[in-house]
Parts: sequence; structure tokens; C-alpha cells
Amino acid sequence: MCGIVGYIGNNAVEEVLLSGLKSLEYRGYDSAGIALNDNGQIDVYRAKGKLDNLSRVLNAQDFSHKHISQGIGHIRWATHGGATVENAHPHKSNDGKLVLVHNGIIENYKELREELKREGFHFFSQTDTETAVHLIDREYKVLRSLEAAVISAVSKLRGAFAFCIMHHDEPDKIIAVRKNAPLIVGLGNNENFIASDIPAIIGKAQKIVYLDDNELAIVRKDNVTVKDFNGRLINKNPEALNFAAEDISKRGYKHYMLKEINEQPDIIRNVLARRMKDAGSPVATDGLDAGQLFAGVEKIEIIACGTSLHAAMVARHVFEELTGIAVTVEAASEYIYKRVLTDEKTLCIGISQSGETADTITAVKLAKEKGAKILTVTNRIDSSIVRYADGVLPLEAGIEVSVAATKSYTAQLVSLYLLAIAVAEVRHSAAPEVLSGLKQELLELPAKMEQVLGATETIKRCAEKYCGNKSFIYIARGINLASAYEGALKLKEISYINAGGYAAGELKHGPIALLDENMPVLAVLVPGSRTYDKMISNCEEAKARHARLIAVTTEADNAHEGLFDEQIKVPAVSEILSPVLLNIPLQLLAYYTAEALGREVDQPRNLAKSVTVE
Repeated sequence: MCGIVGYIGNNAVEEVLLSGLKSLEYRGYDSAGIALNDNGQIDVYRAKGKLDNLSRVLNAQDFSHKHISQGIGHIRWATHGGATVENAHPHKSNDGKLVLVHNGIIENYKELREELKREGFHFFSQTDTETAVHLIDREYKVLRSLEAAVISAVSKLRGAFAFCIMHHDEPDKIIAVRKNAPLIVGLGNNENFIASDIPAIIGKAQKIVYLDDNELAIVRKDNVTVKDFNGRLINKNPEALNFAAEDISKRGYKHYMLKEINEQPDIIRNVLARRMKDAGSPVATDGLDAGQLFAGVEKIEIIACGTSLHAAMVARHVFEELTGIAVTVEAASEYIYKRVLTDEKTLCIGISQSGETADTITAVKLAKEKGAKILTVTNRIDSSIVRYADGVLPLEAGIEVSVAATKSYTAQLVSLYLLAIAVAEVRHSAAPEVLSGLKQELLELPAKMEQVLGATETIKRCAEKYCGNKSFIYIARGINLASAYEGALKLKEISYINAGGYAAGELKHGPIALLDENMPVLAVLVPGSRTYDKMISNCEEAKARHARLIAVTTEADNAHEGLFDEQIKVPAVSEILSPVLLNIPLQLLAYYTAEALGREVDQPRNLAKSVTVE
């Protein structure tokens, strides 16, 4: 989940690297560092904590007399070894000539480390990365070629890794390596870039080359050569970089998260415009042949992690309701360690915002090996998960910078609703008037979302009132149980309040023991829904234990005014589509709570945006 950058060219290398790392800071902020090759020696600068600490280290240096032509940089999310300067990247060989940054996990580092120590190599960190440095250095001392040394060394490594590697004696190149971890090469004018993700090179590179697994790139300032791990040349077609600097700006908002929450109505409008002409027209699926993909399918498995898993839970209700196909939902991290009963009559849907979520990719590969059809739902159609797909459902929500997922979640929901409707139309599994009603309501959702975003005072007051609580309980039933889970997750992620989501009917089977006057209970409910009366009964049970009750509901809910201490209301919406609209105030409540507590909203502690390691 770390972020890596590399640059070779004529501009101020340290500034290019620092700018690139700033754009990747969502990938980790336990430590940061850069290495610069000034044709005389390789200098490494590292700092514990956030990137600002490294900036202060660099500001104290005088680079004016140096002739720096290339450099690599790293922002760390700690896996092996704590967040210390010693464990910060880049790591150097014992002679100081070879330097490397790494994203991923080297699984066999312990045995390699012991082998290298017996051979006289000295280690100064607890990281798995330092093993790769010394391994490549050992090969270099024999082969006297950085390219050959890297190819020899990677054959001995197990796990996931993306590397940027420099050597003092070969100052005309940086070698970039990819295996099960994202890495791209940006092409400029007499300069080239390497990065974990696109934001690092937006506004700098003109074109982009996507490295595939088991490939390495020899990057010089005037050309890039790509080879496989056997040294064979690979012809890569550069693609246009279709993003502008504006895409990763805050556009006047205090935080990226708030900007991304407010972008949601327009994102949904764009999704609907691409896929649905009007309520009377069939749903298009972006070139995906829904009829062919779902032909012969008797079961759907949806696999995801985190927020995407909550979108999967909503999708289960929608698909079962509209298509009549049985659906199971499973966390990818659990799926990959159980007996997989998937077969050729199964459609496996893998959901990943980044398309680089390691557990989800592994799960999708497992399902494919068992004969399942694979559909991927992702915001990045250039990502690793797409390689295993029989079909892709692109979100096109734009780059999401804040670690806490907001707009990508809403785009996932709406895209999955539209897919379910499309399948129901092909299979004739739902009445036409039901589907046209849903489509009309979907078309009205962006305007309703704007109403919620335009009237946030109640949500702000609620956040300020309850931000001092150490714990929070979210309850719901049916399709909105996922909303309770997602709302609680958002509060946990960015405010550090211990929030838990529960099925409301399970409250009295254990969690009710937690209730007293210091425990707020937030109920997500929709009047007229099939579980509404039961939800009210569950809220009464909580009230009887002196819990303070908050309702997130709709304007149509006026029957129980005296029951709730606070009510946050959205425009009227049907039960089946309510998760899309009710999630907006839950996102805002988490945001304003974190803001009231002075938290780092966009970069919550211990988290990273793309979980690229299992």
C-alpha cells in the first residue's frame, strides 16, 4: 500500500519526487524518503511520520551545487517493522551504491535474510525490503549489470512487489519492477516518471505505460524499454494520460472528503446519462452483454473488502429482488482461505474501487480457476483486477483522493442497481412497470442528493453534540443493514470513535448490554418499508435503556416524533433505493464529527487508500 515514485530528467529532481509523493500520500504516511543520484554519490533523505517532516529535512539542504539527474522516492504504510527512520525507504546496499524503494510484501524474506547475513551482508532495519536490496546487490557484484542483477534476484523472491532501483555505477537509468503490485511509467519530453498510481504524474507526463505483472522497465530520460522476467523485450503501446491537475485539486473545499461527498450528484447524473436514456428505455451496460454474461448463471457470488463489501450487501438484496438469482456475499479475505464451491454456473462479481485490492484479486483468480464467469466493478479500468474479467462495469467516478471512500461507494451502488435492472429486463424476471418506476426514481436521485447536501445544519449540530462519545451503535434492518455497517465504518475510520453496526433485531441478543445514557444509537429506517414497525420496536427497546436515539430517515417519517432525540431527514425515497440517499447524511455525520474532533480527515491514522497487500 506504500507509494513509490521515480524520475529521470532535467528538472529539479527533489521537487518532482516530493510533488509526486504528495499526490500519493493517501497510500501511507508512516514515513517518507527520497534518494538522489548526483553522479558523484547517492544521497538518501528520510523522515518518520508524514511527508511534511521529509519536506523540512529537504528544505535544510542546499541542492544548488549538485548535478542531480535521477531519483526515487517512497511514502510508507508500515508492514514489516515499525514507523521509524531506520525502517523508512529508500534502503541502500552496504556499499551505498545500490538503492531501492518497494511497495508490497516479500514472503520469503526471513530465509533470504538469514542466507544473506551468513554471506556477510549487514542489515539495519526490520523491513522485508532490505532483503531485496542486498539480494540484488549480491547478484550485481557477480553479473556487473543492474538489469541482469534485478532479473536474477526477482526469480528468487516470493510475494508481491513493485520496485524502483538505482545504482551509482549506472546513473543513466532507473529500473522499475512489477509483480502483483501496481506500477506505471509516465512518458515526458526528455524526461520520464515512475509511480504507483496516476495522481503522482498528472500534469507532468504526457503519456503512460502500464506495466503488467512479471515485467520490468529500464527507464532512461529519453527512452523506456520493457522486458519480462526472462529478459525478453515486450512491445508496449503508450496511452494518453486523460487527467488534468484539476482532477486532484480540492476545488476550494477544506478536505478532499468533503469535495468528494459533494461531487456525488454529478457523478450519478453522468452514470445515468451513459447508461439510461429515460425511464422507458432499456438500461445500457457500457458495452457489457448482460444477457450473455448471465446466461446459464444459477448463482451470483459477490466478493469485496471494506466499503465495497457494503455495496455488495446492498447489491445482494437488489439482485435477488429483481432477478430471482441466489446471491452470496463474502469478504475477499475470508473467501481465499475456505473451500471454494464455485463452478461454471456461477457469476463471481469482484468489486474494488482501485482494482488493486490484493485479497479481492486473489479471490477472483480462485473463482476463475473453478470455472466461474468473472465480472469486475472498478473505478480503474486499467487496473490489475480487470485482467481476470469476462466483463467490466466501470464506475467512472473520477480519482478519489481521500482515504475514506464516499463517491466511489455511491457510484458502485448505482452501477449495481443499473446492472440488476438490465439483467431483469433481459431475463423478464421483474414486471416492466416495477423496473420503469425504479428507473424514474433513479433519475430523480441526484436532485434529492443535492437537497441533502444543501441543508447540513442538523447534521453538523448532531456531530458537535455527540462527538465526545467514545462509542456509537448503528442499527438497521433489511437492505439498509449495509448502510448501518457503512455509516459505522466511516465514523470509525475518520473520527476514531468505536462505532459498531448491528442488525436491529440482534440488539437484544447481546449488544443491548452496552446501552445506557452515554451510548448513542443511530437508527437507519424508511417509513413504509417492510421492517419499519420492527425497527420502531427496536428503537423503543433502546430508549427504555436510556440510550440517546438518532434517526436517519425520510421526510415522510412523522409518526414517532417523541421517540428520537435527533432526526436527520432526507427526501422521500423507496426502500429499495434508500441506501443511496440515506448514506449521504451518514457520510456527512462522520465528516463533521471528525472535523469537530480535529482529526486528519483525508489521512486517518493506520489506513491507506489502496490495500495492495493481503
